[in-house]
Amino acid sequence: MIENKKEFKLISKKNPKSLLPNALTIFGVCLGLSSIKFAIDLNYSMAVIAIGFAAILDTLDGRVARLIKGTSKVGKELDSLTDVISFGVAPGFVMYFWALNEIGKFGWMFVLIYTVCCALRLARFNLTTIEENESWKINFFEGVPSPAAAGLVLLPLILNLSGLIKLDNYALISSITILTTSILMVSKLPTYSLKRIVIPRNLAIFLLLGIGVYVSLLIFYIFKTLFFTGVLYLLLIPISFFHFRIKNKKTYKPVTDEDEDIL
Repeated sequence: MIENKKEFKLISKKNPKSLLPNALTIFGVCLGLSSIKFAIDLNYSMAVIAIGFAAILDTLDGRVARLIKGTSKVGKELDSLTDVISFGVAPGFVMYFWALNEIGKFGWMFVLIYTVCCALRLARFNLTTIEENESWKINFFEGVPSPAAAGLVLLPLILNLSGLIKLDNYALISSITILTTSILMVSKLPTYSLKRIVIPRNLAIFLLLGIGVYVSLLIFYIFKTLFFTGVLYLLLIPISFFHFRIKNKKTYKPVTDEDEDIL
């Protein structure tokens, strides 16, 4: 008697295109875990670079999936799990090995708080739904997204590696940074969704030029460029808040006397 055996399927036959974006996502989690190994070896520059590449892959996997129509439910869940590891666990460990271990149990507690806030932020993001009449909200995140949060948490380390300023108490600065970032992640503060930026075709040449200049700066002044990028993102947070409020007022329709009569 021949038994029917189910095939082991790495990817669905209905959607084989999902392999590429899922592979990028898995590569990202490998980079996140590798950053912890670099931090254990006291190679903090490579730890930061590994998390930076993981953030780039996090941006690319979703775009690639939508471009080749390879989105899948597995990919969505895998992306969230990867974000927790690469941008929740890994930056916390890197900062703990670099500075937070100097304050003992409190340093580890800050790492735990940051990781938990990252997981909560991603869980809320997966459950967020946007109504059709508020489609503009897709351009905003609720709270600071996990890749940006990882960059903010690493800012004291990046500043130290850049050589711009030498500070004395990095443990205190790192503690304030990681706690502030944790609050920003779980807050309802609207921040720009940089993944959703759409560039008009006539401006594409300027975008490519800007990318070329930015990559050149990264090659020659990597940590200085990363530090100023983080500062620029911090400046964008209040701008995104006021931009969100303005657009929200335009779409909000107050109840009039006529509407009350109808009700």
